[in-house]
Amino acid sequence: MKKVYPDAKSALDGVLKDGMMIMAAGFGLCGMPATLIEAIRDSGVKNLTCVSNNAGIDGAGLGLLLETRQIKKMIASYVGENKLFAQQFLAGELEIEFNPQGTMSERIRAGGAGIAAFYTKTGAGTDIAKGKEERIFNGERYIMETGLVADLSVVHAWKGDTEGNLVYRKTARNFNPMMATAGRVTVAEVEHLVQPGELDGDMVHTPGIYVQRIIHTTAEKRIEQRTVRKRA
Repeated sequence: MKKVYPDAKSALDGVLKDGMMIMAAGFGLCGMPATLIEAIRDSGVKNLTCVSNNAGIDGAGLGLLLETRQIKKMIASYVGENKLFAQQFLAGELEIEFNPQGTMSERIRAGGAGIAAFYTKTGAGTDIAKGKEERIFNGERYIMETGLVADLSVVHAWKGDTEGNLVYRKTARNFNPMMATAGRVTVAEVEHLVQPGELDGDMVHTPGIYVQRIIHTTAEKRIEQRTVRKRA
């Protein structure tokens, strides 16, 4: 089966629909599938539920879909770098399901592993626990969290082959590997696309069986927070 598509629009053709759940990987701006997100914006699909650690920033990543009001609900753990995200939430214009960061990561991993739910101590006794099943294990309170499975996962890899085997670089290994497993369809954008056999198998983070479609792309190296030392 040919997995490589000429561009993001064709790679998403027949996959996008209104009201779907989309996982968008990356940690801050590292490993963010910017090219695929732009294609999702251009498609005009709406009423989306998006799963992302921090929803990009203003003007980039899922911030673009917030600008166009294509997102109905966000499942996320962090809002701090996205003013529009915060504004829409505080104005009641965006439904948000906040998750502790480790809990959200485990919910995605569980979904990809076929685990329907799990128990965690994180959030027990707080607002996070409201409406959730609680149990006592070894004298400690735990709450039940459900696994997450998306209609579509979009990921960004530093290197990959045409069979969909992917390698992520450094901080981009946050959320990309687990989201790749938790999508019913996973589309990957790859900076360095090589032929099968050119990757060291021991270095592969996502096996190709999880990836249905691939595009070759470049990466814009943005700086999320520029911090410089004053000159003497």
